[in-house]
Amino acid sequence: MKILLLAAGILLAVSCSVHKSHSVEKVFVVNIKPGEENLQAYLNYHQHIWPEVEAGFRKAGYEDIRLFRSEHTVVMIVTVPEGADLDAMGKKAEASHPRCAEWNRLMAGYQEGVTGTSPGQTWSAMEPLYHFSGSR
Repeated sequence: MKILLLAAGILLAVSCSVHKSHSVEKVFVVNIKPGEENLQAYLNYHQHIWPEVEAGFRKAGYEDIRLFRSEHTVVMIVTVPEGADLDAMGKKAEASHPRCAEWNRLMAGYQEGVTGTSPGQTWSAMEPLYHFSGSR
């Protein structure tokens, strides 16, 4: 009986590792509209993110979201399951609670696209340029 349970455990472990999805990072950039007031308001909101927004991120399947800034430029790195549909994830997050959609509308009022974006576009996807890994 112990051998049978051990074999079942090994098969389950192998099965789980085979079906485990990989994660990928996606990088985006946006500018905060000119003016110190816009920047300070945007920073303040992000120091006090509404709990419903983070709950929406979880429900939508985001694994990690990080923001970095230099002056009025913000870079966002999101970690999602490989093959994830970011548009569908965003809609799922917004559908999870009315405050999620409200947050996105509010933040969009502070954002503007970087050079080269289409009219009305805010976040722009960044393409990989270089990668160094010391573990190779």
